[in-house]
Order: sequence, then C-alpha cells, then structure tokens
Amino acid sequence: MSLLYFDVGVGAMIVQGIVAATAAIVLFSKGIMYKIKLFFGLIKESDYDSIDIDENDTSVDDK
Repeated sequence: MSLLYFDVGVGAMIVQGIVAATAAIVLFSKGIMYKIKLFFGLIKESDYDSIDIDENDTSVDDK
C-alpha cells in the first residue's frame, strides 16, 4: 500500500490551476461568441469597440 503525500503548497497550486482554467475558458468563449454573432449578423463590425488607435484619433496642440 502506497501512501500519497501532499505538500502544503499543493492545495494552492490546485486552486490556482482551477482559477486559471476558468479565466481561460471565459476569455476564449467570449472571443468565439463574438465571431459567431458577427458571422450570423447579430452584431455589426462597427458596434465593436476597437482598441486600435488611428492617426486621426491623436491630436497635438501646435501653438
């Protein structure tokens, strides 16, 4: 009979793995749902708030 030994940090590693897996699933599914809705026309490309910065978005005050 072999006994398993769990170190003190194993519980924290298990919790960290569960949290990381949950975050990965949520973020991955959010991107997939956006692409599916875009494909079926449920949302428009212009409704998506892009983080890209155009040259016209930045302004410099010349005095």
